[in-house]
Amino acid sequence: MEIDLAEQPEIVRQAAAYMLEAWQLAQSWLLSPAAWSQFALLIVAWLLAVLVTRRLRSALTRLLTPEDGSLSVLSRARIFCRRFLPLLLPLLAFVFIAIGESVVRSLFESGAVIAFGKRVFLFIAVRIFVRHIVTDPFLKLLGRFVFVPVAALYAVGLLGPVIARLENSVLPLGNLSFDLLDIVRFVVVGGLIFWLGRWSNDQSASLIKKQEDMRPATRQLAEKAAEIAIFGAAFLIFLNIMGIPLTSLAVLTGAIGVGLGFGLQKIASNFISGIILLVEGQATVGDYVELDGGEAGTIVKLTARSIVLESFDGRWIIVPNEDFIITRVINYSDQGSANRYEAPFSVSYDTDINLVPAIVEAAVATHSRVLDAPFPPDCELRAFGDSGIEFAVEFWVNGLDDGPNKFTSDVLFLIWNALKEHDIEIPYPQRVVEIKGGLPLADV
Repeated sequence: MEIDLAEQPEIVRQAAAYMLEAWQLAQSWLLSPAAWSQFALLIVAWLLAVLVTRRLRSALTRLLTPEDGSLSVLSRARIFCRRFLPLLLPLLAFVFIAIGESVVRSLFESGAVIAFGKRVFLFIAVRIFVRHIVTDPFLKLLGRFVFVPVAALYAVGLLGPVIARLENSVLPLGNLSFDLLDIVRFVVVGGLIFWLGRWSNDQSASLIKKQEDMRPATRQLAEKAAEIAIFGAAFLIFLNIMGIPLTSLAVLTGAIGVGLGFGLQKIASNFISGIILLVEGQATVGDYVELDGGEAGTIVKLTARSIVLESFDGRWIIVPNEDFIITRVINYSDQGSANRYEAPFSVSYDTDINLVPAIVEAAVATHSRVLDAPFPPDCELRAFGDSGIEFAVEFWVNGLDDGPNKFTSDVLFLIWNALKEHDIEIPYPQRVVEIKGGLPLADV
């Protein structure tokens, strides 16, 4: 029974032609002794690969597993090689069938089934590689939707027709035109190059951070310079691979320049301010800073556009780089300098105030974080208050009196205990009330 497909769409007719060709090929294989022998050879190669894999895998796993806690280059190389053990089965099957292919071709002068089996084994290897070996999310996504389908088309012999179909499908875009194959190549090549650029940038940043001899600001500047160089090189390599001449970007570059001149002044200003901050090194990661606008916190990140501060209550404040250039900034941590704080207290009027400074200064000096330089603790008489005599002790510490460090609280505890030990009274508020005219008489 024949079906007339003359009135059907072209894609339906092509699909029917492929199906008919596949059916005729299957019939020829089913009725051919040479095909049956090649199918048998494929099964034997697979079973032999399974047997050899079972014997080799445990031995290779022990060989490629380093001792616990070993961080040498050889140990990392062994761990890296161990990740590829799932490929052992399909690759052994491919090797065994390649060995038997020469024998079959010499006997039957045909190896179509063998060639098909080799492509299937390669497809299995690609699928295992994408599912069980690749861990990067982007590469796994690219493998799942690009590499595995390409391997499947190659296995069934449809990769050539699909590529030809994509090349013949042209998409016009103004004065330009692109075929679908160019678009696929653009996505795949661009994704791989910029993924490699990101990986290279992460490795260079990790290497730069290990250079403890460099100042933090210099390390940040080196990281930014390496990032710009790596992604700039990646962009140029991408253009070269895709065959896009640099002269074709002249119009785009001019448009970007106009955009920077009119709409991106702030972004450009913040970018240049960030470079100035990194070069000068006046503020770097780990410094506690306070701006004129009231923003205060520890610098946790320096970006091309802004600086991220983390306050003591856990909030992140994003401050444009320009604010660090045009406004006054107080850096409490620059060069690890010490900071001075004071703890106020008062004593009763019945106290011999001449004894108080020495007692308090000695008590405060026992704190492990209070410094003797640039000045030791200094207790000063401040005022004669309404309820008592007011003092304050000044002390120097390395760090900030907030967050994990509560220096003033510790110092007040020391003052309290020292005054109690010497029977010095800490007064509470007192008021004298005078009632004019006497107290009213109670009704009898």
